[in-house]
Amino acid sequence: MSRIHLLPDALINQIAAGEVVERPASLVKELVENALDAGARAVEVSLEQGGVRRVRVKDDGHGIAPEELALAVMRHATSKLHTAEDLERIATMGFRGEALAAIASVCRLTITSRAQGSEHAWRFDAVSGELAPAALESGTVIDCADLYYNTPARRKFLKSESTEYAHCEEALRRVALSRPEVAFALTHNARSVLHLKPGTFQERLAALLGEKFVEHSRPVEAEAGPVRLFGRVIEPRHAGENRPPQYWFVNGRFVRDRMLNQALRQAYADVLHGSRQPAFALFLTIDPALVDVNVHPAKIEVRFRDSQAVFRFVLDAVRRALAPSRIVLEQEKNDGGEAAAATVEPSVPRQPSLPSSSVSDAPTSRVIPPSAPSPVPRLHDAAAEAAYLAFARSALAPVQEMNEASVAAHAKSSAFDVPAPVAEIASDDAMATPPLGYALAQLHGVYLLAQNAAGLVLVDIHAAHERILYEHLKESWDRTPNVQRLLVPLVLAVDAREYATWEEQRSTLERLGFDIGALGPGQLAVRSAPALLAQGALEPLLRALLHELSEFPQSLAVESFRDKILATMACHGAVRANRPLTIPEMNALLRAMERTERSDQCNHGRPTWVQLSLTELDRLFLRGR
Repeated sequence: MSRIHLLPDALINQIAAGEVVERPASLVKELVENALDAGARAVEVSLEQGGVRRVRVKDDGHGIAPEELALAVMRHATSKLHTAEDLERIATMGFRGEALAAIASVCRLTITSRAQGSEHAWRFDAVSGELAPAALESGTVIDCADLYYNTPARRKFLKSESTEYAHCEEALRRVALSRPEVAFALTHNARSVLHLKPGTFQERLAALLGEKFVEHSRPVEAEAGPVRLFGRVIEPRHAGENRPPQYWFVNGRFVRDRMLNQALRQAYADVLHGSRQPAFALFLTIDPALVDVNVHPAKIEVRFRDSQAVFRFVLDAVRRALAPSRIVLEQEKNDGGEAAAATVEPSVPRQPSLPSSSVSDAPTSRVIPPSAPSPVPRLHDAAAEAAYLAFARSALAPVQEMNEASVAAHAKSSAFDVPAPVAEIASDDAMATPPLGYALAQLHGVYLLAQNAAGLVLVDIHAAHERILYEHLKESWDRTPNVQRLLVPLVLAVDAREYATWEEQRSTLERLGFDIGALGPGQLAVRSAPALLAQGALEPLLRALLHELSEFPQSLAVESFRDKILATMACHGAVRANRPLTIPEMNALLRAMERTERSDQCNHGRPTWVQLSLTELDRLFLRGR
């Protein structure tokens, strides 16, 4: 080996460029962020051949003084940091002073800028070092031509023109989402592709993510001390499977963060079906002293000083946004409440509450005709609650015991008998129609048919009851499940990481109902388990639990496992198919759905009810044609 020596500056810059300039999209990101730091209110991006041939960014910011143009392309030259204390409270998009130097080392860079108060602009050629007068009304124009012209090996790793252009467009979209007050324009090969006018947050979301995203998403807004979260998350029933748009911003900067993504996944854990993924655009603002953005030169990773507190804050905020069912949201809209989609920045949704006693159960002797939606007072209804609790208890009875005679006797003596004040109502106009209407019949013992103001409602009885029981169990969970000793201990082969997690979290596992001891090197013996799960597949469940305990905060892993247990309990306790229900029982189920959070999906994310409007029914029978 040769002797130790200093590398030349040109080679140092090219090495650093490997981290900063991955592809043309990196140029777009860095240069647009610099424009925003310069106070730009309008940014124009022009691309040629997907950005490989040319990337040109023009802004109307405050410009660069001519004596600073040559300094701007030197490594670690910046106007955004002055002391070490500034590094702990970074409030700008750029700060490292590496981007322009890295870009200049791998392409032909020219900067044309007119500082505020200057008589004319100046043009600096980073290749030749020449500085000359130029014509420019205001702001700065940075032109990057022939990316990797001097490092052809790197150029071979670039993809096709369409692929590189797609990455450039996505980089601009990310920045544009976070700055709705700034105008953006994008052209590719002299063709205008994107033109965004300054506007509100809501308008920018609709322009970039589509009107359907705004229509089918829910607002999120929460604040706690120095942390604030706002944005929109897709409703579970509209979640997609093919890489939906997912955007996380921290202090206006697009980031990829595993902890934040995990908080989103956990918030959606029991409302998404199968492999569906949520779409979202969420903005987290936090005191710059509590987050470190100086993790990687690309500035796309962050670290939080108290990651567990941020995790819990995001999880709770998104859960609150998803908690109200579609029934409650539509009823609030009909009642004249504020529509979340009309706000510039979303507000925290209200928690669902109980309907009034006037809509608890419909008389069994007649069908309620459709009527215009009426405001439903949200008052506590003791009669309806008692009726549902009786229904829940009766659902636990084995199906074979519910013969026709017992069902008839149960219907006569149960708490589902229609209260006298409701049964004595003489006119239909005196009765308000609840959101899910009134039960008509039970189809094949599986589906409930109900009539409401809009038309026909179809309810999956088991799925709806499962969600109701699940939410009730979560509220009453005492973290002390019944424990059952295993006749033959389960021997679990574990790796070093799983073994270390077991040693650290023994008390947590015991609180969950597991008695686990060491059997030998790399082996654990499971002697006890929660009674409900003792006959199930314990090994994969325990491995998943050990993984969660090792990866995420202890309390959150416990909560996740708790939800798995309660979901299983709710599934076992929910009313089964072919279990006949009386009309009052079905109405009690509908009323319970109306006051239960997340009642639109069962615990596995499947829908619990579907609305068929009169217009849709008329279309099926060609009425009016």
